[in-house]
Amino acid sequence: MTPVLIVLNAGSSSLKFQVFDVPDGVEPRLVWKGLYEGLGGSTHFLVKDTDGAVLDEMTWDSGDRFGHEEALVHLVSRLSQFREERKPVAIGHRVVHGGEAFSRPVLVDEAVIQRLEALVPLAPLHQPHNLEPIRIVRRRLPGMPQVACFDTAFHQTQSDIASLFALPREMRERGVRRYGFHGLSYDYIASVLKDYDPRLAEGRVVVAHLGNGASLCALKDGVSIATTMGFSALDGLPMGTRCGAVDAGVVFFMLREMKLSPEEAERVLYTKSGLLGVSGISNDMRVLRSKAATNADAKRAIDLFVYRITREIGSLVAALGGIDGLVFTAGIGENDVATRAEVIAGLAWAGLTLDEAANRTGGPRISSRSGPTAWVIPTNEELVIARQTRSVLGAMQAKLAS
Repeated sequence: MTPVLIVLNAGSSSLKFQVFDVPDGVEPRLVWKGLYEGLGGSTHFLVKDTDGAVLDEMTWDSGDRFGHEEALVHLVSRLSQFREERKPVAIGHRVVHGGEAFSRPVLVDEAVIQRLEALVPLAPLHQPHNLEPIRIVRRRLPGMPQVACFDTAFHQTQSDIASLFALPREMRERGVRRYGFHGLSYDYIASVLKDYDPRLAEGRVVVAHLGNGASLCALKDGVSIATTMGFSALDGLPMGTRCGAVDAGVVFFMLREMKLSPEEAERVLYTKSGLLGVSGISNDMRVLRSKAATNADAKRAIDLFVYRITREIGSLVAALGGIDGLVFTAGIGENDVATRAEVIAGLAWAGLTLDEAANRTGGPRISSRSGPTAWVIPTNEELVIARQTRSVLGAMQAKLAS
């Protein structure tokens, strides 16, 4: 039976997974990927191989009470029943917030779980869902090693000044600071820059992770020095349903004048704002693009998104002291030809020029002449989690053997 690593990314009603072989001395190798969606209701399970062929598919109706726990038990069981039997030897989890304590992946124990639970107020819409499968595995598979991999850890290289808010010192001492997110994505991009252009790995690069969640990161020598997300995943760019940077006075207005409760205000900022809030139509860029020619609100949402990206890239170029490369990644960044073109047009002042033909075909290089280069590089957060999980597992095994 072949040993494998399972990588999990849990949402409120979904569980995405990837399964990796881990041959000695080489990169973890993806063998299967899939998801459970509609957990708690009518649940659908789908798993595919690396060629996209469906290996297994099942549906449970809403009366089966099929939740995260049942999904995890089912997943482990199914791994031993496919054509090539696999045995999980460790599980790696995406955890959005590691706070100040966790600057690298960590083997999970009860003390780690308690420290991560204390961070729930910093990521209330993500952290609880990330922690639920960790608790389930500890309960149902108590001997299974688990590794927590953090979206915040990559940004801990930033300077003290870059992480500060201009707030009273006692708030900083309680953990109110800039953390940054999407670190697993930025970690991957930093690791492959040398494969696209060796100069980028040692240069000044802005990475645009543009999806339903969106942020930018300034890399210098492959290290994070600044990013647009801050204390929470609300900050920075407008996103699918999240507001991005907003004057704190707006929150006071919502509480005092609109008479919203803190929970209602939080729900507006996280789930009713961004592209959805401005357009009143959708948080999906594909839908907005299809309607922009005839719907002014759809066009306004797109224009605001692009404007804020170009404006914030300007701030990161200032932090870097110049720019050698721009990388687009994630769902919109990798697939939306028009957004890439509009962003690069807004960065003509920085010397970026679009190669329209290369942009239409997805690059990877989409800039047309010498100077700063622009690229489309698909991200792979799951591979980073697999790498980190194997590294922690190897350290654990080495410690036990010594």
